[in-house]
Amino acid sequence: MSRSDKDEEAFRNTMTGLPHKSSSTKAHASPKKIPVASPSASILLISPSNRILLLHRVQTSTSFASAHVFPGGHLSPQDGYLPPLEDIRRHEDSKAYRRAAIRECFEESGLLLAKRQDNPSELVELNEQEREEGRKAIHSESIPFAQWVQKQKGIIDADGLIPFTRWLTPANIPKRFSTQMYLYFLPIDSQLSSKTDKTQMHIPTPDGGVEHTAAQFLYPQEWLDLTLRGAIVLYPPQFFLLHLISAYLQPSPSNEQSIPTSELQSQRERLLHFVEMDGDPPWGEKCISPNPIKKIENGKYLIMGMADVGPELEGTGRKGDKERVLRVELMDEIERGRKRPSPQEVVWRRDVFPEESKSNL
Repeated sequence: MSRSDKDEEAFRNTMTGLPHKSSSTKAHASPKKIPVASPSASILLISPSNRILLLHRVQTSTSFASAHVFPGGHLSPQDGYLPPLEDIRRHEDSKAYRRAAIRECFEESGLLLAKRQDNPSELVELNEQEREEGRKAIHSESIPFAQWVQKQKGIIDADGLIPFTRWLTPANIPKRFSTQMYLYFLPIDSQLSSKTDKTQMHIPTPDGGVEHTAAQFLYPQEWLDLTLRGAIVLYPPQFFLLHLISAYLQPSPSNEQSIPTSELQSQRERLLHFVEMDGDPPWGEKCISPNPIKKIENGKYLIMGMADVGPELEGTGRKGDKERVLRVELMDEIERGRKRPSPQEVVWRRDVFPEESKSNL
């Protein structure tokens, strides 16, 4: 997903704005038309050794330069039917979102999440030439993705995607998205569960202009630590979700080169239980529209709420996360004369707003 400088500045202005009412309430109080939230999908792709893939955007990008993101992007008509704008089902998990997530993942990272037709228990294998030719063909839309996968004797593994939150851009941003996030576990293979997962890393091939310079698997906490050291840039959704899964996908405490298959599987099972069973509603059903709540420490930090669901889903019964908030540092970008939100910590809301807990007693 990409934004122009103007859209990105609007996004950042929202992240650094003064406390205001929820985006949903503000949207209904304003006579201005709410920009349409474009449908998109992203994948938290987990390697055979339970590391997670992030893509590094180029430094010269006009939006989110040098940021690390999950593979994903816009839905295309080829991905399938979506309900009309006024239908709330437009913001629910569906085949179209799943196909788009897998298509975009292949375009951006070269990893094809498709099962073999002759052996559905295995993924389709591609050599480097097949992979790069396929990525260019799909990106240029010279052939529909589903048709190309079929030519590779594969079946798009839409069933392998596990819903893991939906994110709606706040209503006062000019360019908005309704993004379905998914988890996907690459098969555990002892031969691929090395310390670096080198067989699952590569630099994306340019398709008329490079959007990402590298694709790399690291443990969630490693990505978070790099962010806190200022070595990489993460934006709130990526930081928040990486924080959630960091409690489950971890390296061996003994610093061994590899983790036993049984422990890898156990980590995955615990994460799945969290996503599918924990919370009200479970994380697979939550919808989050980040909402700046208040500035603290003389405006150096911003507390962002995760309870809002966005104007499209207000009154539908959908829920966000009422228990956690995100503390964001407002970093000066001298060359651009503005501030960039740098996530620092996910904390319990009750610890930041103890008065709310007392009022509920």
